[in-house]
Amino acid sequence: MAPVEKKQPILTPIMRWFMLAMVLANIGGMMTPLLMPLYLTELGAEITDVGLVFTITSAAILVLQIFGGWVSDSIGRLRAVAIGSVGGVFGYVAMFLAPTWQWMIVALAIYQIPFALVAPSFQAFIAENSAEENRGKVFGMTNTIFQITGVIGPPLGGLLVGLMGFKGMLAVSGGLYAMAAVLRIWMATTMKHTAFQQPTQKLTMGSFKRSMSNMLGLLLAGGVLTWIFVTDGVADIAFRMSGELQPLYLEQLFSITVTQIGLLGSINAISGMFVPLLSGRLVDRYDERLPLISGFLLIFAALLIFLRADSFLTFAISWAVFGFGGGMLGPAYQSLISKAVPAKMLGTFNGVFHSSLGFISLPAPWIGAQLWERISPQTPFIITAVAAVLIIIPIYFKFRLPDKDERSAQQADTSSGVNPVMVEVHD
Repeated sequence: MAPVEKKQPILTPIMRWFMLAMVLANIGGMMTPLLMPLYLTELGAEITDVGLVFTITSAAILVLQIFGGWVSDSIGRLRAVAIGSVGGVFGYVAMFLAPTWQWMIVALAIYQIPFALVAPSFQAFIAENSAEENRGKVFGMTNTIFQITGVIGPPLGGLLVGLMGFKGMLAVSGGLYAMAAVLRIWMATTMKHTAFQQPTQKLTMGSFKRSMSNMLGLLLAGGVLTWIFVTDGVADIAFRMSGELQPLYLEQLFSITVTQIGLLGSINAISGMFVPLLSGRLVDRYDERLPLISGFLLIFAALLIFLRADSFLTFAISWAVFGFGGGMLGPAYQSLISKAVPAKMLGTFNGVFHSSLGFISLPAPWIGAQLWERISPQTPFIITAVAAVLIIIPIYFKFRLPDKDERSAQQADTSSGVNPVMVEVHD
Protein backbone atom coordinates (compact mmCIF):
# COMPACT_ATOMS: atom_id res chain seq x y z
CA MET A 1 0.00 0.00 0.00
CA ALA A 2 1.46 3.32 -1.09
CA PRO A 3 2.12 5.83 1.70
CA VAL A 4 -0.36 8.65 1.93
CA GLU A 5 1.23 11.87 0.76
CA LYS A 6 1.13 14.54 3.43
CA LYS A 7 -0.85 17.56 2.34
CA GLN A 8 1.27 20.69 2.22
CA PRO A 9 0.00 23.73 4.15
CA ILE A 10 -1.19 26.73 2.15
CA LEU A 11 1.22 29.04 4.00
CA THR A 12 4.86 28.07 4.54
CA PRO A 13 6.55 28.79 7.92
CA ILE A 14 8.32 31.91 6.62
CA MET A 15 5.02 33.22 5.23
CA ARG A 16 3.40 32.71 8.63
CA TRP A 17 6.02 34.91 10.28
CA PHE A 18 5.60 37.41 7.46
CA MET A 19 1.83 37.52 7.98
CA LEU A 20 2.17 37.82 11.77
CA ALA A 21 4.27 40.96 11.34
CA MET A 22 1.77 42.25 8.81
CA VAL A 23 -1.13 41.74 11.23
CA LEU A 24 0.65 43.61 14.04
CA ALA A 25 1.63 46.51 11.76
CA ASN A 26 -1.79 46.87 10.19
CA ILE A 27 -3.86 46.60 13.35
CA GLY A 28 -2.00 49.76 14.29
CA GLY A 29 -2.22 51.15 10.78
CA MET A 30 -5.97 50.51 10.46
CA MET A 31 -6.71 52.67 13.49
CA THR A 32 -5.74 55.88 11.73
CA PRO A 33 -7.03 56.18 8.11
CA LEU A 34 -10.75 56.21 8.87
CA LEU A 35 -10.32 58.68 11.74
CA MET A 36 -7.61 60.92 10.25
CA PRO A 37 -10.07 63.24 8.41
CA LEU A 38 -11.83 63.82 11.74
CA TYR A 39 -8.53 64.51 13.50
CA LEU A 40 -7.59 67.03 10.82
CA THR A 41 -10.84 68.91 11.37
CA GLU A 42 -10.13 68.84 15.12
CA LEU A 43 -6.78 70.49 14.30
CA GLY A 44 -8.63 73.26 12.45
CA ALA A 45 -8.88 71.98 8.85
CA GLU A 46 -11.92 72.69 6.68
CA ILE A 47 -13.47 70.17 4.24
CA THR A 48 -11.43 71.50 1.31
CA ASP A 49 -8.29 71.50 3.51
CA VAL A 50 -8.81 67.79 4.22
CA GLY A 51 -8.95 67.09 0.48
CA LEU A 52 -5.80 69.15 -0.03
CA VAL A 53 -3.93 67.30 2.76
CA PHE A 54 -4.59 63.89 1.25
CA THR A 55 -3.72 65.13 -2.22
CA ILE A 56 -0.35 66.51 -1.11
CA THR A 57 0.63 63.60 1.12
CA SER A 58 -0.30 61.11 -1.60
CA ALA A 59 2.46 62.61 -3.75
CA ALA A 60 5.06 61.45 -1.20
CA ILE A 61 4.19 57.78 -1.49
CA LEU A 62 3.99 58.00 -5.28
CA VAL A 63 7.57 59.26 -5.60
CA LEU A 64 8.90 56.88 -2.96
CA GLN A 65 7.05 53.84 -4.30
CA ILE A 66 8.77 54.06 -7.68
CA PHE A 67 12.08 53.51 -5.90
CA GLY A 68 10.56 51.13 -3.33
CA GLY A 69 9.70 48.42 -5.83
CA TRP A 70 13.15 48.60 -7.43
CA VAL A 71 14.81 48.41 -4.00
CA SER A 72 12.69 45.34 -3.21
CA ASP A 73 13.80 43.56 -6.39
CA SER A 74 17.42 44.53 -5.79
CA ILE A 75 18.07 43.86 -2.07
CA GLY A 76 15.29 41.38 -1.32
CA ARG A 77 11.73 41.54 -0.03
CA LEU A 78 12.47 41.10 3.67
CA ARG A 79 15.21 43.72 3.78
CA ALA A 80 13.03 46.25 1.96
CA VAL A 81 10.15 45.60 4.36
CA ALA A 82 12.43 46.02 7.39
CA ILE A 83 13.83 49.33 6.15
CA GLY A 84 10.34 50.62 5.39
CA SER A 85 9.13 49.65 8.85
CA VAL A 86 11.83 51.75 10.52
CA GLY A 87 10.59 54.73 8.49
CA GLY A 88 7.05 53.97 9.66
CA VAL A 89 8.09 54.27 13.31
CA PHE A 90 9.47 57.76 12.63
CA GLY A 91 6.18 58.59 10.86
CA TYR A 92 4.17 57.74 13.96
CA VAL A 93 6.40 59.92 16.12
CA ALA A 94 5.92 62.80 13.67
CA MET A 95 2.11 62.40 13.68
CA PHE A 96 2.04 62.34 17.48
CA LEU A 97 4.06 65.55 17.71
CA ALA A 98 2.32 67.49 14.89
CA PRO A 99 0.64 70.56 16.50
CA THR A 100 -1.49 71.71 13.52
CA TRP A 101 -3.08 70.25 10.40
CA GLN A 102 -0.40 71.99 8.30
CA TRP A 103 2.34 70.15 10.21
CA MET A 104 0.35 66.94 9.83
CA ILE A 105 1.05 67.16 6.09
CA VAL A 106 4.76 66.68 6.84
CA ALA A 107 4.03 63.93 9.36
CA LEU A 108 1.79 62.01 6.96
CA ALA A 109 4.43 62.29 4.22
CA ILE A 110 6.97 60.62 6.53
CA TYR A 111 4.34 58.03 7.47
CA GLN A 112 4.12 57.00 3.80
CA ILE A 113 7.70 55.63 3.80
CA PRO A 114 6.75 52.10 4.89
CA PHE A 115 3.99 51.88 2.29
CA ALA A 116 6.49 52.74 -0.43
CA LEU A 117 8.76 49.83 0.51
CA VAL A 118 6.37 47.32 2.08
CA ALA A 119 3.49 47.48 -0.42
CA PRO A 120 5.52 46.52 -3.55
CA SER A 121 7.26 43.75 -1.57
CA PHE A 122 4.13 42.23 -0.06
CA GLN A 123 2.49 40.80 -3.18
CA ALA A 124 5.86 39.86 -4.71
CA PHE A 125 6.85 37.90 -1.59
CA ILE A 126 3.60 35.94 -1.61
CA ALA A 127 3.87 35.21 -5.35
CA GLU A 128 7.42 33.89 -4.88
CA ASN A 129 6.22 31.55 -2.15
CA SER A 130 3.32 29.98 -4.04
CA ALA A 131 2.78 27.79 -7.10
CA GLU A 132 0.75 29.29 -9.93
CA GLU A 133 -1.75 26.42 -9.74
CA ASN A 134 -2.92 27.44 -6.26
CA ARG A 135 -1.85 31.08 -6.19
CA GLY A 136 -5.41 32.30 -6.12
CA LYS A 137 -6.02 30.25 -2.97
CA VAL A 138 -2.82 31.58 -1.36
CA PHE A 139 -3.75 35.18 -2.11
CA GLY A 140 -7.25 34.41 -0.83
CA MET A 141 -5.83 33.12 2.46
CA THR A 142 -3.46 36.08 2.94
CA ASN A 143 -6.25 38.53 2.11
CA THR A 144 -8.50 36.84 4.65
CA ILE A 145 -5.79 37.13 7.30
CA PHE A 146 -5.29 40.77 6.36
CA GLN A 147 -8.98 41.44 6.99
CA ILE A 148 -8.37 40.62 10.67
CA THR A 149 -6.57 43.95 10.94
CA GLY A 150 -9.64 45.75 9.63
CA VAL A 151 -11.88 43.94 12.10
CA ILE A 152 -9.77 44.95 15.10
CA GLY A 153 -8.14 48.24 14.06
CA PRO A 154 -11.00 50.69 13.27
CA PRO A 155 -13.23 49.95 16.30
CA LEU A 156 -10.20 49.84 18.58
CA GLY A 157 -9.11 53.20 17.16
CA GLY A 158 -12.56 54.69 17.72
CA LEU A 159 -12.68 53.30 21.27
CA LEU A 160 -9.22 54.68 22.08
CA VAL A 161 -10.13 58.11 20.70
CA GLY A 162 -13.17 58.13 22.98
CA LEU A 163 -11.10 57.11 26.01
CA MET A 164 -7.75 58.78 25.39
CA GLY A 165 -8.20 61.25 22.53
CA PHE A 166 -6.46 61.15 19.16
CA LYS A 167 -3.00 61.46 20.71
CA GLY A 168 -3.59 58.41 22.89
CA MET A 169 -4.82 56.42 19.91
CA LEU A 170 -1.71 57.36 17.91
CA ALA A 171 0.51 56.24 20.81
CA VAL A 172 -1.09 52.79 20.97
CA SER A 173 -1.11 52.44 17.19
CA GLY A 174 2.56 53.41 17.00
CA GLY A 175 3.45 50.91 19.73
CA LEU A 176 1.91 48.03 17.78
CA TYR A 177 3.70 49.14 14.63
CA ALA A 178 7.02 49.30 16.50
CA MET A 179 6.52 45.66 17.59
CA ALA A 180 5.99 44.67 13.96
CA ALA A 181 9.10 46.60 12.93
CA VAL A 182 11.22 44.65 15.44
CA LEU A 183 9.87 41.35 14.10
CA ARG A 184 10.53 42.38 10.51
CA ILE A 185 14.10 43.40 11.30
CA TRP A 186 14.62 40.00 12.96
CA MET A 187 13.29 38.24 9.85
CA ALA A 188 15.49 40.28 7.53
CA THR A 189 18.64 39.48 9.55
CA THR A 190 17.97 35.79 10.26
CA MET A 191 16.03 34.60 7.18
CA LYS A 192 17.92 36.42 4.44
CA HIS A 193 19.48 33.24 3.03
CA THR A 194 16.25 31.32 2.53
CA ALA A 195 15.56 29.68 -0.79
CA PHE A 196 12.64 32.00 -1.41
CA GLN A 197 14.64 35.19 -1.72
CA GLN A 198 15.69 36.65 -5.04
CA PRO A 199 19.44 37.13 -5.60
CA THR A 200 20.50 40.59 -4.50
CA GLN A 201 22.19 43.16 -6.69
CA LYS A 202 23.75 46.58 -6.24
CA LEU A 203 21.56 49.66 -6.25
CA THR A 204 22.97 51.53 -9.24
CA MET A 205 21.48 54.18 -11.48
CA GLY A 206 22.02 51.93 -14.48
CA SER A 207 19.96 49.08 -13.03
CA PHE A 208 17.27 51.57 -12.00
CA LYS A 209 17.00 52.95 -15.53
CA ARG A 210 16.79 49.43 -17.00
CA SER A 211 14.05 48.49 -14.55
CA MET A 212 12.04 51.61 -15.35
CA SER A 213 12.40 51.01 -19.08
CA ASN A 214 11.17 47.42 -18.76
CA MET A 215 8.23 48.47 -16.63
CA LEU A 216 7.12 51.20 -19.01
CA GLY A 217 7.32 48.66 -21.82
CA LEU A 218 5.05 46.29 -19.93
CA LEU A 219 2.52 48.99 -19.12
CA LEU A 220 2.35 50.43 -22.65
CA ALA A 221 2.55 47.17 -24.63
CA GLY A 222 -1.19 47.05 -25.31
CA GLY A 223 -1.95 43.75 -23.56
CA VAL A 224 -3.63 42.76 -20.33
CA LEU A 225 -1.34 44.90 -18.19
CA THR A 226 -2.21 47.98 -20.24
CA TRP A 227 -5.90 47.35 -19.71
CA ILE A 228 -5.36 46.78 -15.99
CA PHE A 229 -3.56 50.12 -15.92
CA VAL A 230 -6.38 51.92 -17.75
CA THR A 231 -9.23 50.44 -15.71
CA ASP A 232 -7.39 50.84 -12.41
CA GLY A 233 -6.67 54.45 -13.32
CA VAL A 234 -10.37 55.15 -13.81
CA ALA A 235 -11.23 53.31 -10.59
CA ASP A 236 -8.52 55.11 -8.61
CA ILE A 237 -9.75 58.55 -9.68
CA ALA A 238 -13.39 57.72 -8.93
CA PHE A 239 -12.81 55.99 -5.59
CA ARG A 240 -10.40 58.62 -4.30
CA MET A 241 -12.96 61.32 -5.01
CA SER A 242 -15.18 59.88 -2.31
CA GLY A 243 -13.03 57.65 -0.10
CA GLU A 244 -11.59 60.24 2.30
CA LEU A 245 -14.93 62.05 2.47
CA GLN A 246 -16.92 59.08 3.81
CA PRO A 247 -16.22 59.76 7.53
CA LEU A 248 -17.16 63.42 7.10
CA TYR A 249 -20.35 62.48 5.21
CA LEU A 250 -21.34 60.19 8.07
CA GLU A 251 -20.50 62.63 10.86
CA GLN A 252 -21.68 65.96 9.42
CA LEU A 253 -24.82 64.89 7.56
CA PHE A 254 -26.10 62.06 9.75
CA SER A 255 -24.43 62.62 13.16
CA ILE A 256 -22.71 59.21 13.16
CA THR A 257 -20.25 59.22 16.08
CA VAL A 258 -16.52 58.47 15.91
CA THR A 259 -17.06 55.18 17.76
CA GLN A 260 -19.80 54.19 15.29
CA ILE A 261 -17.56 55.06 12.35
CA GLY A 262 -14.89 52.77 13.78
CA LEU A 263 -17.52 50.04 14.12
CA LEU A 264 -18.48 50.50 10.46
CA GLY A 265 -14.87 49.90 9.51
CA SER A 266 -14.96 46.68 11.51
CA ILE A 267 -18.19 45.56 9.84
CA ASN A 268 -16.57 46.20 6.46
CA ALA A 269 -13.57 44.06 7.38
CA ILE A 270 -15.63 41.23 8.89
CA SER A 271 -17.74 40.92 5.75
CA GLY A 272 -14.56 41.08 3.69
CA MET A 273 -13.18 38.03 5.51
CA PHE A 274 -15.84 35.73 4.03
CA VAL A 275 -15.00 36.16 0.36
CA PRO A 276 -11.21 36.23 -0.41
CA LEU A 277 -10.95 32.42 -0.21
CA LEU A 278 -13.98 32.14 -2.50
CA SER A 279 -12.37 34.64 -4.88
CA GLY A 280 -9.13 32.62 -4.86
CA ARG A 281 -10.94 29.38 -5.61
CA LEU A 282 -12.80 31.00 -8.51
CA VAL A 283 -9.46 32.25 -9.87
CA ASP A 284 -7.86 28.79 -9.70
CA ARG A 285 -10.90 27.03 -11.17
CA TYR A 286 -11.90 29.53 -13.86
CA ASP A 287 -9.96 32.79 -14.27
CA GLU A 288 -9.67 36.21 -12.66
CA ARG A 289 -12.53 37.89 -14.51
CA LEU A 290 -15.45 36.30 -12.62
CA PRO A 291 -14.42 37.53 -9.14
CA LEU A 292 -13.43 40.94 -10.54
CA ILE A 293 -16.80 41.51 -12.18
CA SER A 294 -18.60 40.24 -9.08
CA GLY A 295 -16.56 42.56 -6.88
CA PHE A 296 -17.34 45.72 -8.83
CA LEU A 297 -21.05 44.85 -9.01
CA LEU A 298 -21.09 44.47 -5.22
CA ILE A 299 -19.33 47.83 -4.79
CA PHE A 300 -21.90 49.46 -7.08
CA ALA A 301 -24.71 47.98 -4.96
CA ALA A 302 -23.00 49.17 -1.77
CA LEU A 303 -22.80 52.74 -3.08
CA LEU A 304 -26.50 52.72 -4.00
CA ILE A 305 -27.36 51.62 -0.44
CA PHE A 306 -24.94 54.19 1.00
CA LEU A 307 -26.54 57.04 -0.95
CA ARG A 308 -30.04 56.03 0.20
CA ALA A 309 -29.06 55.44 3.83
CA ASP A 310 -30.23 57.67 6.67
CA SER A 311 -29.50 55.52 9.75
CA PHE A 312 -26.57 53.68 11.27
CA LEU A 313 -28.15 50.29 10.46
CA THR A 314 -28.49 51.10 6.76
CA PHE A 315 -24.94 52.45 6.61
CA ALA A 316 -23.78 49.24 8.30
CA ILE A 317 -25.45 47.20 5.54
CA SER A 318 -23.75 49.30 2.86
CA TRP A 319 -20.34 48.89 4.48
CA ALA A 320 -20.88 45.13 4.75
CA VAL A 321 -21.57 44.98 1.00
CA PHE A 322 -18.47 47.15 0.42
CA GLY A 323 -16.52 44.48 2.31
CA PHE A 324 -17.87 41.68 0.13
CA GLY A 325 -16.92 43.60 -3.01
CA GLY A 326 -13.44 44.54 -1.90
CA GLY A 327 -12.78 41.00 -0.70
CA MET A 328 -13.56 39.63 -4.16
CA LEU A 329 -11.21 42.05 -5.93
CA GLY A 330 -7.96 41.60 -3.99
CA PRO A 331 -6.95 37.97 -4.73
CA ALA A 332 -8.05 38.24 -8.37
CA TYR A 333 -6.02 41.38 -9.12
CA GLN A 334 -2.98 40.05 -7.24
CA SER A 335 -3.09 36.71 -9.03
CA LEU A 336 -3.51 38.30 -12.46
CA ILE A 337 -0.53 40.61 -12.01
CA SER A 338 1.70 37.90 -10.52
CA LYS A 339 1.11 35.70 -13.58
CA ALA A 340 1.62 38.46 -16.15
CA VAL A 341 4.85 39.93 -14.74
CA PRO A 342 8.23 38.11 -14.41
CA ALA A 343 8.82 37.17 -10.74
CA LYS A 344 12.10 39.06 -10.43
CA MET A 345 10.40 42.26 -11.62
CA LEU A 346 7.27 42.10 -9.47
CA GLY A 347 8.47 44.59 -6.89
CA THR A 348 9.43 47.18 -9.48
CA PHE A 349 6.21 46.64 -11.40
CA ASN A 350 4.05 47.06 -8.30
CA GLY A 351 5.91 50.25 -7.38
CA VAL A 352 5.74 51.81 -10.85
CA PHE A 353 2.19 50.59 -11.50
CA HIS A 354 0.68 51.97 -8.30
CA SER A 355 2.72 55.16 -8.49
CA SER A 356 1.57 55.82 -12.05
CA LEU A 357 -2.04 55.28 -11.01
CA GLY A 358 -1.52 57.48 -7.99
CA PHE A 359 -0.20 60.36 -10.06
CA ILE A 360 -3.26 60.09 -12.30
CA SER A 361 -5.61 60.22 -9.31
CA LEU A 362 -3.56 62.72 -7.29
CA PRO A 363 -6.06 65.61 -7.57
CA ALA A 364 -9.06 63.33 -6.92
CA PRO A 365 -9.53 64.03 -3.16
CA TRP A 366 -9.40 67.77 -3.81
CA ILE A 367 -11.81 67.43 -6.75
CA GLY A 368 -14.16 65.37 -4.60
CA ALA A 369 -14.12 68.05 -1.90
CA GLN A 370 -14.89 70.74 -4.50
CA LEU A 371 -17.82 68.70 -5.85
CA TRP A 372 -19.09 68.34 -2.28
CA GLU A 373 -18.97 72.09 -1.71
CA ARG A 374 -20.12 73.32 -5.13
CA ILE A 375 -22.77 70.74 -6.14
CA SER A 376 -23.74 68.39 -3.31
CA PRO A 377 -22.14 66.00 -0.79
CA GLN A 378 -23.61 63.06 -2.76
CA THR A 379 -21.96 63.95 -6.08
CA PRO A 380 -18.51 62.32 -5.49
CA PHE A 381 -20.21 59.07 -4.45
CA ILE A 382 -22.47 59.05 -7.52
CA ILE A 383 -19.43 59.38 -9.80
CA THR A 384 -17.74 56.47 -7.98
CA ALA A 385 -20.84 54.28 -8.47
CA VAL A 386 -21.00 54.98 -12.22
CA ALA A 387 -17.29 54.16 -12.62
CA ALA A 388 -17.72 50.84 -10.76
CA VAL A 389 -20.27 49.69 -13.38
CA LEU A 390 -18.41 50.92 -16.46
CA ILE A 391 -15.16 49.18 -15.45
CA ILE A 392 -16.87 45.79 -15.84
CA ILE A 393 -16.93 46.11 -19.64
CA PRO A 394 -13.14 46.09 -20.31
CA ILE A 395 -12.63 43.48 -17.57
CA TYR A 396 -14.84 40.99 -19.40
CA PHE A 397 -13.44 41.58 -22.87
CA LYS A 398 -9.75 42.37 -22.19
CA PHE A 399 -8.60 40.63 -19.00
CA ARG A 400 -7.52 37.36 -20.64
CA LEU A 401 -4.07 35.81 -20.24
CA PRO A 402 -2.23 33.55 -22.70
CA ASP A 403 -1.55 30.00 -21.48
CA LYS A 404 1.30 29.34 -19.06
CA ASP A 405 3.86 28.15 -21.64
CA GLU A 406 3.35 31.19 -23.88
CA ARG A 407 3.69 33.55 -20.93
CA SER A 408 6.90 31.80 -19.83
CA ALA A 409 8.41 32.32 -23.30
CA GLN A 410 7.42 35.99 -23.32
CA GLN A 411 8.85 36.54 -19.84
CA ALA A 412 12.11 34.85 -20.89
CA ASP A 413 12.36 37.35 -23.75
CA THR A 414 11.83 40.20 -21.32
CA SER A 415 14.52 38.85 -18.98
CA SER A 416 16.93 38.71 -21.92
CA GLY A 417 16.46 42.40 -22.57
CA VAL A 418 13.87 42.12 -25.33
CA ASN A 419 10.81 44.28 -24.73
CA PRO A 420 7.98 42.57 -26.62
CA VAL A 421 4.27 42.96 -26.16
CA MET A 422 4.27 41.33 -22.77
CA VAL A 423 0.80 39.88 -22.79
CA GLU A 424 -1.22 39.54 -25.96
CA VAL A 425 -4.98 39.97 -25.74
CA HIS A 426 -6.84 36.80 -26.76
CA ASP A 427 -10.43 37.68 -27.59
